[in-house]
Amino acid sequence: MGAHKVIDCKGLQCPLPLVKAKRAIDGLAADEILELHTTDPGSLQDIPAWAKANGHTVVKQQTIAEAYCFWVKKG
Repeated sequence: MGAHKVIDCKGLQCPLPLVKAKRAIDGLAADEILELHTTDPGSLQDIPAWAKANGHTVVKQQTIAEAYCFWVKKG
């Protein structure tokens, strides 16, 4: 899945992955995709909840090499 922006938040703990995701998605146009990589287990709940609360959609979520990867479509 192609992403318009990729951010690496591996090694960062909450709330930093959310802060970086918000900053990154603010720079995207509607319907563009943000790809986010994190190792914080809290992200498994935090990222989908944040996306939904802000009108975005997690179009794909996957664990790759001990990282949680999210593809978020800007609403």
